[in-house]
Amino acid sequence: MQKTTLTFYGGTNEIGGNKILLEDKDTRVFLDFGMSFAGEAQYFSGYLTPRGINGAGDYLEFDLLPRLRGLYARDMIKNTNITYEEPRIDAVILSHPHMDHVGYLPFIDESIRVYCGECTKTIMDAMQESGRINLGEHKFHAFRTGKKINVGTIEIEPIHVDHSVPGAYGFIVHTSNGSIVYSGDYRLHGPMSQMTKEFAEKAAESEPTIMVSEGTRVCPEESQEIHSERRVSAESNEVVANTSNLVIVAFYSRDIDRFKTFYEIARNNSRKFVIPIKLAHLLSKLKSDPVLKLPDVMEDDTVLFYKKRKKTGEFAESDYYTWERPFLEKAVTYEYVHENESRLLFNLDLVSFTELIDAKPSSGGHFIHSMSEPFSEEDIGADVMSNWLRHFGLRFHQIHASGHCPSKDLALIINKIQPKKLIPVHTEHPQLIKHLFKHLDVVIVKKGKLYTL
Repeated sequence: MQKTTLTFYGGTNEIGGNKILLEDKDTRVFLDFGMSFAGEAQYFSGYLTPRGINGAGDYLEFDLLPRLRGLYARDMIKNTNITYEEPRIDAVILSHPHMDHVGYLPFIDESIRVYCGECTKTIMDAMQESGRINLGEHKFHAFRTGKKINVGTIEIEPIHVDHSVPGAYGFIVHTSNGSIVYSGDYRLHGPMSQMTKEFAEKAAESEPTIMVSEGTRVCPEESQEIHSERRVSAESNEVVANTSNLVIVAFYSRDIDRFKTFYEIARNNSRKFVIPIKLAHLLSKLKSDPVLKLPDVMEDDTVLFYKKRKKTGEFAESDYYTWERPFLEKAVTYEYVHENESRLLFNLDLVSFTELIDAKPSSGGHFIHSMSEPFSEEDIGADVMSNWLRHFGLRFHQIHASGHCPSKDLALIINKIQPKKLIPVHTEHPQLIKHLFKHLDVVIVKKGKLYTL
């Protein structure tokens, strides 16, 4: 009998960076191909960044990418000692559109098929169109729950899960030597928890040989308190309802549940919800998805868009990118924000805090920080954030619901699935997961080492 193997090139002893190579007979697929935030932070910071001109070279130097032939685009390895070969990888399967799961796609040979959920495809398209990322010209094949994917000798069954971005999936992978369950990122405390329950039920039915599960929130100082989206709504509404000052909120731009939460808060408090144009662009792309039930931000009276000063500084249409221009008619400036503080809920990215210099919010306003995990391209340092808030006299509120399971929910899901072996990834504390599941065969994997089913 030919072997089925797994090799973990990321996600080991780190949060994110998942890059899992599954080999079954002659079939080779990657489960996710994500950016390693923690790995990059060891070598790059601030203005010290990998050189775009060097393709994958700077990443390969520090083992941030696997040294494999038949994986990378020719131009990406021209300055390395890896010889270009026709693809030896059959496909890449993406669980969801967070950068720690998709961020290293640009380096991959564009003739390799990439599979992802329909919503993930829409989100990535919107991000590329707005210039936030460049994932390359890959052959994307979109799926939804119930559509099985056949690649060589394996069959992949995507099952939706609830996460802090829409269109997230876990997978049941049927191989020559039994099934493998891969969780992606998931939670039970979100608004769509039923999807995660359905994933657990299907996964249990497959009687998996191995389950590869994320364990982001398992850590020594883990809080036993679980914050739900409902609680985020209640606590944030209390802040907004009890002030006549400006309320600013920051949340991850692809967290559509969080957008819906603050949209309802704004509407219930007769405030306009001012959002960045890039978020408006994403929402306009997603509005046709019947599952998400989003307002049409171009028509909805509650929503306004915020436009920054660019180029001439005079807000001329020519100052803005083509993709931004359809949103300018409903867009407001810093002057509008300053003059209407009591009537607004202002969604401001952390990296756009310089807009506060122009908007000049009155002292006594509020800032709701509705995000937590420090592994994102949308974060700034806590000290820097604190200095800005102190300077403008803004009161800080931490109100967030994580996209990941706490230990108690992780235990509920994994104990229901009952895999023969459990492999924790996407965690800094795999030993704690081994302790949590003493009754299971927990394998703590090493980066780059091959494991046989």
